[in-house]
Amino acid sequence: MKRVVFDVAALIARIVTGVIFLAHGWQKWQGGLGATTQGFREMGIPLPELAAGFATVVETVGGIFLILGLLVRPVGLLLLVNMLGAIAYVHGGNGVLSANNGWELPGALGALSLMFLALGGGRIGLDGIFGTMFRRRAERREAEDDMIIPSHRRPGGPTTPTASTTPAERPEVPRQPAAPASGRVNDEDMRDIDALVSDEPPQHRKPPNR
Repeated sequence: MKRVVFDVAALIARIVTGVIFLAHGWQKWQGGLGATTQGFREMGIPLPELAAGFATVVETVGGIFLILGLLVRPVGLLLLVNMLGAIAYVHGGNGVLSANNGWELPGALGALSLMFLALGGGRIGLDGIFGTMFRRRAERREAEDDMIIPSHRRPGGPTTPTASTTPAERPEVPRQPAAPASGRVNDEDMRDIDALVSDEPPQHRKPPNR
């Protein structure tokens, strides 16, 4: 039950956070990379061209991926780095509130990105679907391997046949002829030997009546 609650909460948080990032990234995309670079340069952000391209792509594509639940942990890391840069170079010295251009919004988005990095996006998403498919495939392959290689025939395991060994799997041991009850040759054995030497078929002895 707790896992289901987390999955639903993660889905809602992913969609809301992804929509916010997508809106900011799309705004930068529509304004153009040149205008975004110029704005970053005026705010004193180092390497404005690289930073503008990174922010635009990460916020746009990362927002879409969050909504879909695809690669949530790597996307969470990239968005966290993006928000830390925004706090460090733009919003950190303006207090907390967004009305004063403070770090309120990037701080909240960065905290959500950190949560996605640490906990993932739940099972309701593409990551959860692919993970379930791969896990079931691995379990099926392991079950097939267990059927092909019994436990007593595995490398490193005991090779002595057990009670559960099927007749086809039991090693064949040549049967030894039964030794006579005593070291002396009885009369019946002598008659068989005489018949063999004289090329006469031995007489079949009838079992005694019991």
